[in-house]
Amino acid sequence: MNNPVLSLVLGRLLIAVVTLLIVSFTVFFATTLLPGDTATILLGQAATPEAVAGLRNAMHLDEPALFRFLRWIVGLLHGDLGTSYANEMPVAELIAGRFINTMKLAGVTALFSVPIALSLGITAAMLRGSLYDRIVTILTIGVISVPEFMVATSAVLIFAVYLKWLPALSFANEIHSLSDMLRVYAMPVITLTFVVSAQMIRMTRAAVIETLNTPYVEMALLKGASRARIVFRHALPNALGPIVNAVALSLSYLLGGVIIVETIFNYPGIAKLMVDAVATRDLPLIQSCAMIFCLGYLILITAADIIAILSNPRLR
Repeated sequence: MNNPVLSLVLGRLLIAVVTLLIVSFTVFFATTLLPGDTATILLGQAATPEAVAGLRNAMHLDEPALFRFLRWIVGLLHGDLGTSYANEMPVAELIAGRFINTMKLAGVTALFSVPIALSLGITAAMLRGSLYDRIVTILTIGVISVPEFMVATSAVLIFAVYLKWLPALSFANEIHSLSDMLRVYAMPVITLTFVVSAQMIRMTRAAVIETLNTPYVEMALLKGASRARIVFRHALPNALGPIVNAVALSLSYLLGGVIIVETIFNYPGIAKLMVDAVATRDLPLIQSCAMIFCLGYLILITAADIIAILSNPRLR
């Protein structure tokens, strides 16, 4: 293939497909290693051995794991996520509403975190070495060092317990007006914005600084171009690939952070659904939720890599 850009893009897509297959294998067999017997948990400790054996047979749990994995993969390829053990409902039906709630939370967080992070990262790079740059760097390092559950707990203590401005729990089904929406999303979004923005600021700052150190930018500076013109006209277009990678990596981390945030704030999203499924050993539901998170992560990372390839001037 003569087109190097097309070859790299197709190669990256192939890697994503292979990675997804490996992840599906890992997710399925990791969930089968969860302690406890699903049939016994569903029927209770007082269930007779015959009842447990009958339920295991009905749910195909007595079959070899490899056969169950192949049946599960074929079902996924046909859009069948299986039936929940605990609720006896289609997994797709259970996930549908929760998935929308999680996407709303992720979208609102991205809407706030990405502009804030890019603005702070770019301005810190423009004013490198200044007091402003040092303050931004210290704050971002401090935020990165604090785990998301600590940020969420601190937000609850400050805004819900002491100030009593916001509710400690977020119920997405109680939104009837704009003020209700702000109250429901405020605490989770504040927490996730802190977690996501810090790493994005550092990576954006590093990408812009690296571009500012290139010879053509130094030449523009010697010709008398203003720093703002150099950054927005010369540096940013060539730093687009690394910046997009920074945004994608940070937003992919959002998929992991949302599990803790939804649990702490009792937000009815897909992450909270997966945590509840673990307690009941609802394997089809756990596997489907985990695959959704893995697929979202792969889509973000693959899109970032493709954009970086397309924006690389050396490949044009």
